[in-house]
Amino acid sequence: MNSSRPRSGVRAVTPTVTAVYVPRRVPQLTTVLLRDLQHQLYLWPGADPQPIVLLHGWGDSAATWQFLVDHASDSRSWLALDLRGFGRTQHVQGGYWFPDYLGDLDALLDSLSPSGPFDIVGHSMGGNIAMLYAGVRPQRVRRLVNLDGFGLEQPPAEEAPRRYAQWLDQLKHGTRYASYESYEQFVSLLARRNPRTPLDRLAFIARAWAYESESGRIELRADPAHRRVNPVLYQRDQALACWRSISAPSLYVTGALSEHKPYLERYISSQAPGSQAANVVVKTLHDTGHMLHHERPRELAALVEDFLNA
Repeated sequence: MNSSRPRSGVRAVTPTVTAVYVPRRVPQLTTVLLRDLQHQLYLWPGADPQPIVLLHGWGDSAATWQFLVDHASDSRSWLALDLRGFGRTQHVQGGYWFPDYLGDLDALLDSLSPSGPFDIVGHSMGGNIAMLYAGVRPQRVRRLVNLDGFGLEQPPAEEAPRRYAQWLDQLKHGTRYASYESYEQFVSLLARRNPRTPLDRLAFIARAWAYESESGRIELRADPAHRRVNPVLYQRDQALACWRSISAPSLYVTGALSEHKPYLERYISSQAPGSQAANVVVKTLHDTGHMLHHERPRELAALVEDFLNA
């Protein structure tokens, strides 16, 4: 659900060299073995003994939570992980299935504390992971912040044959990401797709998402297998059933310009009387698209901290 993902075959005009955003709070980097897969962790320690857990969106990486962390209170501790197949976390042979993200999150929280609840912040796909988990394991989530991650449209059943055929074709022929001549070219592409994000942040994002290969090309770190379609159609009714089991106080934030805003409105309107919707605070960031933590980290940090302090 990351609207900033690069597309194969896109050509970009190379801009002048841009300064890279300099973090105010430098993270501690470590790896942890979760379900036989090495995951990259980022920790920004503060006075709080228990960190707030951050889950990034599709195509993103844990490193870009840096902007939010830098505008939050120094007393807060934050922990972010690169989800499987993204960033610096290991790739998976055979492909990616959404329930595995729940399993990885469950294993991470068990490694931090076997029983205590956590505050979880998720963006886009990470917001969907957080919401499903909060419904499935309500005792493990103290407070939930969902940033523009409210599921997908449920396609008609008649879509299934075409989707399975597309998946089979992609298994046979493979999938790939575009590569770039330079970081500047990649930043130029990101700037066209994220016009509200300052160039120094985009230069930081480019280096979080990509690396310079031995050939000198800029290659994305994400596993190309993520580009395969999911052969199993999205089941929105099942997602809603899980979401209605959420007991944690929840903050839902969307961007006024985000294409995903209708999903939030549809979710809130679909709640049964007396359900979890009464325990939700809904906020909209004006002049902001889907990538809220890239575009408006200062305003977003204020919303999140006000909610956590309440």
